[in-house]
Amino acid sequence: MSEFSNDFQADLLRLMRRRRDVRRFRTDPVDETLLRECLATFSLAPSVGLSEPWRIVRVQSEAARAAALANFEAANAAALDGYEGEKSCLYSSLKLSGMREAPVHLAVFCDETTPKGAGLGAQTMPEARRYSVAGAIAHVWLAARARGLGLGWVSILDPERLAQDLDIPQDWRLVAYLCLGWPETESDTPELELAGWERRLQDVPVETR
Repeated sequence: MSEFSNDFQADLLRLMRRRRDVRRFRTDPVDETLLRECLATFSLAPSVGLSEPWRIVRVQSEAARAAALANFEAANAAALDGYEGEKSCLYSSLKLSGMREAPVHLAVFCDETTPKGAGLGAQTMPEARRYSVAGAIAHVWLAARARGLGLGWVSILDPERLAQDLDIPQDWRLVAYLCLGWPETESDTPELELAGWERRLQDVPVETR
């Protein structure tokens, strides 16, 4: 029998439904204690070989934020060129980052050469280190949402340019650029679905071999 009650399981499912990719933030600051509580959940995440390869950089200075925003804007303009017709018009109307408003910016990297874990599980699949970082981010995302915070993952970036601008060690690879703060609105429905860009699958396809 599960040690977690039916009420807890229902709350957990509701939390997962409310975990949205937030792009519209209020500019109110996030309490440092609250932020540390969210980031502490990195230490609860599984990682290949117990390597814990995540490396978190807080992007806080005016210069660093300006460089990251310029990076996004250039990458976003290039991405728009890849669409035509109605899709191009729809893309140009989307708000695809909350970088201007979000009070907290975090660049999360994977240390590709960490000695921790002695390479266990990563010799045949070195990309498992990056998967571990992505899984850890999911922990932080749920922890933030449970505290009323929103988080947005900005993937429209040039990772090499960002690493140069932030003076990142050569062996670190960008996994995520995260914006964190208080969301303007609450919703169970992804913003891209509301905008008509794509619809979420209702059933998870599972194949049998």
